Amino acid sequence: MACDEPAAPSGTFARQNSSSTGSLDFEPDADYKFVESLEERYKCAHCHLVLHNPHQTGCGHRFCQQCILALRELNAVPTCPVDKETIKMHEVFKDNCCKREVLNLHVFCKNFPDCNSKVILGRYQEHLQQCLFESMQCTNDGCQDQILRKDLKEHLSQHCKFREERCQYCNTYVVLINIKNHEKNDCPDYPVPCLQNCSQIILKKEIEKHHAVCPEAEVDCPYKQYGCHVKVKRGKLAEHENSALREHMLQILDKNSLLEERISDLYKSLECKEIKIQQLADAIKKCEKEFRQYTQLFGNNSNLMVSTQALASHLDKSARLESQVKQLIQMANQQQSKLDLRPLFDTIETVKQKIALMETYDQRLVVLEDQSSKHDRQINNHKAQLNKNEERFKLLEGTCYNGKLIWKITDYKKKKREAVEGRVLSIASQPFYTSRCGYRLCARAYLNGDGSGKGTHISLYFVVMRGEFDSLLLWPFKQKVTLMLLDQSGKKNHIVEVFRADPNSSSFKRPDGEMNIASGCPRFVPHTILESTKNTYIKDDTLFLKVVVDLTDLEEL
Repeated sequence: MACDEPAAPSGTFARQNSSSTGSLDFEPDADYKFVESLEERYKCAHCHLVLHNPHQTGCGHRFCQQCILALRELNAVPTCPVDKETIKMHEVFKDNCCKREVLNLHVFCKNFPDCNSKVILGRYQEHLQQCLFESMQCTNDGCQDQILRKDLKEHLSQHCKFREERCQYCNTYVVLINIKNHEKNDCPDYPVPCLQNCSQIILKKEIEKHHAVCPEAEVDCPYKQYGCHVKVKRGKLAEHENSALREHMLQILDKNSLLEERISDLYKSLECKEIKIQQLADAIKKCEKEFRQYTQLFGNNSNLMVSTQALASHLDKSARLESQVKQLIQMANQQQSKLDLRPLFDTIETVKQKIALMETYDQRLVVLEDQSSKHDRQINNHKAQLNKNEERFKLLEGTCYNGKLIWKITDYKKKKREAVEGRVLSIASQPFYTSRCGYRLCARAYLNGDGSGKGTHISLYFVVMRGEFDSLLLWPFKQKVTLMLLDQSGKKNHIVEVFRADPNSSSFKRPDGEMNIASGCPRFVPHTILESTKNTYIKDDTLFLKVVVDLTDLEEL
């Protein structure tokens, strides 16, 4: 009945392959009520509770896995509490036969007598996930009420203060405790009285439109721009206009007088602008002379950079001149009906022609920029190739060729959250080899679980990848593989899974594609154990996984 698989060298114990109990488990240290009295052979010799992951010693007594580890930590030479025999750790093995029998023991639901179900111990947790009498927290955000599962539907639809209800005015769904606040502050269809005391009730979304026509709303006098600053209700606006007709006419006359004075000032300003245009024309002539000098410099390659900078400087000056000329054109157009501006327009046209001549030099700058861009692209290509070679060298330096992989996973919380949200379900390790010309392998981890371990466990798988020397190797892959979660406390309380490759499985044949289908443990480590503050499997948001391939009887090329 017992399995003869030897213990792992780290001090923890190898697990046996067993398809019948792979998905069955129960929580230790819970108060289970068994249908039949629990036999002594199913009790741990140390804690006297039902055996959890039973291990059998050389003297024939059974212990929980955690209990046998605790005995080893308490004493340098652990002894059996039953017969005081020394426990030899290399003789300890996992008793899968006893485990199957324990998992199939029948227990009452903890909610007995309300729930009279009898289930096997291995399915106890699954039953609690469906038990109608199990207490659970309300699923509405913000509600902390604990409700029996059978009453949850009624609570969600009728009693929960955090359920969503439809607003009677706008039909929007709002959390019940916030619905009054929603109606008063956010609901566009909530009826409100007009703020101008006109006794009308208006929808909130129509209030601004109503204020535009409300006869009780105060508005400015239409003659405000002429100096009348009276505010009057809209319904009495016509009465105000009739009574204040004389005052409004006087204000309009005053405004017209001011406009005539401004027109006179504009004539004077225009004369000043004509003088400024003449000054600009002189400046352009000076620029022409300088450009002839710069044209000669462009023929000398040794002064190319100096010439380019000078040309760019004068192009900026030209742009400023053109901007000022455009402003003058706008002002001249406003006064064109009263002044003869044709000489001014002729001067401006001449300026435009000279600016166009200056822009031809821009073509030479474009040629220089194209050459510079070409050189930049060549440099970037060389940099990209250097980076690619550097990454390849780093990958080669970090590759193991002894059949062992130490996989460091950083940012555990972030990567698990990405897995929970469905963005990155799994992550893969770097490849490793059994030898320089051996099998190419890697590991794949699902931080939020996969298959039967989804949402509750970390799933860890072993993957055979296509390698450069596959045609020289023996197939299928038949070696024993050890998967480990490393303890970072220094106590070496590693969690270990051991399996031997099945030669009939497609996972271990010679790969046709980049890699074969992964094989391993969907329920490798429960999240409750991994993330417990009592354990140190995670430290500084980092965990370490180890994969070891048994190289026994494996010929090296």
